[in-house]
Amino acid sequence: MPSATWLQDLPRKRLIAEYSLWSADLARLEADIARTENYADIYHLDVADGHFASALLFFPDLVARLRRLTDRPFHVHLMVADDVLLDQIDQFAEAGADLISVHAENEEVLHEAFARIEEHGKQAGIVLRIETPVAMLAPWLDHVGFVTLLGTAIGVKGQSLSDEACPRLLEASLLIAAAGRARAITLAADGGIRENTVPRLRAAGAQTVVLGSLAFGAPDLAGRTEWLHALPA
Repeated sequence: MPSATWLQDLPRKRLIAEYSLWSADLARLEADIARTENYADIYHLDVADGHFASALLFFPDLVARLRRLTDRPFHVHLMVADDVLLDQIDQFAEAGADLISVHAENEEVLHEAFARIEEHGKQAGIVLRIETPVAMLAPWLDHVGFVTLLGTAIGVKGQSLSDEACPRLLEASLLIAAAGRARAITLAADGGIRENTVPRLRAAGAQTVVLGSLAFGAPDLAGRTEWLHALPA
């Protein structure tokens, strides 16, 4: 398991590498974790219920099994409807999530969701769909240590980065700074992550990007990591 201070201990002078296991070889997850864990700072696990997002993705028993394979932090991103959100928080907390991110669009149950995450002793994050105004973050910044902005439509792989993604990151950075939370919150970009978009996202304020095929499909993962770490803010 990661240390109790893993979130505070994340590197701040370089881009954090967050690896999405959705892009790993799903038939060989154990092998893909073994070959990447020396390069990944965080493993990202998407959870989708087929309603809030059209995909059907990771489930608690699988996360519990994967938890035994690595000490890297697990970031569980819940893309689920309000009526199952609290139950999903319970299940993934018990399965071994270290950080649980919920959507601002789950606004009817967000207060209870953050309280439930805290009860489990887990770190909390908040995610915005690409069409959701960045201003919706403001009431929740004191509750979270991670903010993730989607740069593409939710739950669909292989899309191009929206033209709105970088301006939205800049807006979120300013909002976080104005709230006095710049040192307490990590800002993440998720979706449309390509070799030509990562430098733009980094320059717009992203402190981590959710890497899919850019990591798992890299022929030289050490070289890819060196490139990622060298990108200027």
